[in-house]
Amino acid sequence: MDARFSRRMTAMQPSSIREILKVTEHPEIISFAGGLPAAELFPVDDVRTAADCVLSQLGSKALQYGVTEGVPALRSAIVREMAERGVSCGVEDILVTTGSQQSLDLIGKVFLDPGDTVLTENPTYLAAIQSFQCFEASFAAVPTDDDGIIPEAVDELASRLKARFLYVIPNFQNPTGRTLSAERRRALYEVACARDLVIVEDDPYGKLRYRGADVPPIKSWDEQGRVIYLSTFSKTVAPGFRTGWAVGSAEILSRLVIVKQAADLHTSSLDQLVLERYLRDFDNAAHVARIRAAYGARCAAMESSLAAFMPSGYEWTRPEGGMFLWVTGPGDLDTTALLPEALGENVAFVPGADFFPRGGGRECMRLNFSCSSPDLIEEGISRLARLCARVGEKAAAR
Repeated sequence: MDARFSRRMTAMQPSSIREILKVTEHPEIISFAGGLPAAELFPVDDVRTAADCVLSQLGSKALQYGVTEGVPALRSAIVREMAERGVSCGVEDILVTTGSQQSLDLIGKVFLDPGDTVLTENPTYLAAIQSFQCFEASFAAVPTDDDGIIPEAVDELASRLKARFLYVIPNFQNPTGRTLSAERRRALYEVACARDLVIVEDDPYGKLRYRGADVPPIKSWDEQGRVIYLSTFSKTVAPGFRTGWAVGSAEILSRLVIVKQAADLHTSSLDQLVLERYLRDFDNAAHVARIRAAYGARCAAMESSLAAFMPSGYEWTRPEGGMFLWVTGPGDLDTTALLPEALGENVAFVPGADFFPRGGGRECMRLNFSCSSPDLIEEGISRLARLCARVGEKAAAR
């Protein structure tokens, strides 16, 4: 068949993380590759009870079509959640999405024409790059330092480029684990106002803090309706619900609703109703506290294992929360080439180059700690460290 694929497909590549996950399904591999929550911590019994209640009491409604914006009761629960995060909004400001990943797709449809520029952190979330590539966007990678994206660099780029929006992950950034300070968040918002720039604030990990104090979202300063705030229940309840949300101005949200209608009509009524019943009837705050305790211990285990085993020339971030840390090796290291050797040692990671929209990061790797026990983390890091040491010895011998 002479398939006539669209032009955009020439720039599209499969997610390297998803491809790696196919390999890491083998039980002998210790995987630090995926961004997966710990399945053993899912509230399975509570969700089962909530699902039984919904199907017995609201079965017909749960199995019927619903409104595009989302189930009103769930949106009300999200309003309360946003208030806890320091953002005042109403039900009318909320759009329920099929995971926060759908929000990225909808935003691309609403804002991007071929060739339009998106400002991103450097590095940034791989699936965001992939999503915006669907719309033939170009990327301007904003310089970052140990404290995250640099507002002055955003200002300089925005003064030269007519960017459609800035995409940023302020809390426990994927892939680096860094957190943006309140001062930088406020500065970013001031730059956005001065340069007439929209900010897409992606916050899937903000509730997963293990140390330090919470920092208000950029959205909390938004008086002009130029910040679109995204989050999800995937990390705080379970990803199988595929339920996230967007908070935005009426002008922006109305357009997101239109493109969502074209995409999937609405997010699953059953998933939304079961999730809302779970949030209403069970103590999700206590559940999140258990997640934080477990992930905090796993993060500490990875940090201590790296300190104990990694050869000289390597450094890593020390996240205050989230699911990842970022390792940077010697300048001549190529982690893409290293990955097959690591898989041969039954340990996996994600090469850093995949997270740089304009190239770079060959000497970096992202490590996930959320879905491995401390013992497995120690063993996996020791395997990875031995491999890195051998690679370094070979490089020195050349």
